[in-house]
Amino acid sequence: MNGKLYGVGLGPGDPELMTLKAARLIGAADVVAYPSLEGGASFARAIAAGVIRDGVEEIAISIPMSVKREPAQAAYDAGAADLAACLRAGKTVVVLCEGDPFFYGSFMYLFSRLSDEFEVEVVPGVTSVTACAAALRSPLSARNEVLTIIPGPMEETAMEQRIAAAQAVAVMKVGRHLPKIRRVLDRLGLMEHAGYVERATLPEQKAMPLAKAPETAPYFSMILVTKGEDPWL
Repeated sequence: MNGKLYGVGLGPGDPELMTLKAARLIGAADVVAYPSLEGGASFARAIAAGVIRDGVEEIAISIPMSVKREPAQAAYDAGAADLAACLRAGKTVVVLCEGDPFFYGSFMYLFSRLSDEFEVEVVPGVTSVTACAAALRSPLSARNEVLTIIPGPMEETAMEQRIAAAQAVAVMKVGRHLPKIRRVLDRLGLMEHAGYVERATLPEQKAMPLAKAPETAPYFSMILVTKGEDPWL
């Protein structure tokens, strides 16, 4: 019989924000797989390190650092083939995923390749969006407000239109797009409503008003904007 595949969300970085279910499944797995940047370490594995059994079989899925879609898709093809071989051998496979598997998570690409043949369970995780709101001590949205989530790489004009129409906004994957996002928020008069968080829940976390944020931002950073149209205070 085939084994079962689990896509397990680990939360935003603090190992204590893993769910009990995630920790249990990782500790019992025959195989633990995780994405890693090409030539680099795996952030996902670092989060789960404390619950991975000694000697368990591990599969690192190396993802190339490229803005082009094709190299990453080839990497997921290869990774899915490795996981399929383990599943056909009857092994239980857990794939580690930062944050939540289906919220900008890399697991969705493996799911699309494997779910037709194998039993798959997706285990949700704490998202970085809620973690950043907690770090800023500011609600994401209140009462009947609608939260809009925007990826940092979005084209500038489209981003401005989306933010202008939104009530509350989370801009993810800030990184090198920080100057563009600042320009947009400045034009819209929203700088005073914007908070900045980088490396949420980790020891090196920074959380502050965007106006006081550094000039450069890491990939794991986020900007939250709350216009306060439906006040919670």
